[in-house]
Amino acid sequence: MKRLFTHLLPVLLTWAAPALAQDAPQMQLPRITLQAGMHLIQAQVASTPQERSVGLMFRREMPTNEGMLFIFEQPSEQCFWMKNTLLPLTAAFVADDGTIVNLVDMKPQSLDSHCSTKPVRYVLEMHKGWFDKRALKAGTKLSGPPFPR
Repeated sequence: MKRLFTHLLPVLLTWAAPALAQDAPQMQLPRITLQAGMHLIQAQVASTPQERSVGLMFRREMPTNEGMLFIFEQPSEQCFWMKNTLLPLTAAFVADDGTIVNLVDMKPQSLDSHCSTKPVRYVLEMHKGWFDKRALKAGTKLSGPPFPR
């Protein structure tokens, strides 16, 4: 058994290393189109614990109407911080029906915690000010694949 482990260890370490040492943006997540009023959003979807923990970290740029939708297994108070996140962002905390519960502006590289005011299952991160420029606020309803019509 020890011999087998000795031969497998380098293979296991090579396989596990990328998951343990994330220092590059994740660009290959699935994408969906969301709608906020007349505005379209191209959102990458972070639905696993690993994808959610990396989020938009290490991104140096992002198209204007692109963001990231974080999907959690069940509604709860969601809190985000900006460690290793280089872009200023606004987080929209979103209820199961697509209604924005609250919006929070977040500074790059900050360890400050930004939380939902109610239990939510979705968080949409966009460029800071994206929602303000389009007069979208708490109570606005998003539509798209995760939200019922």
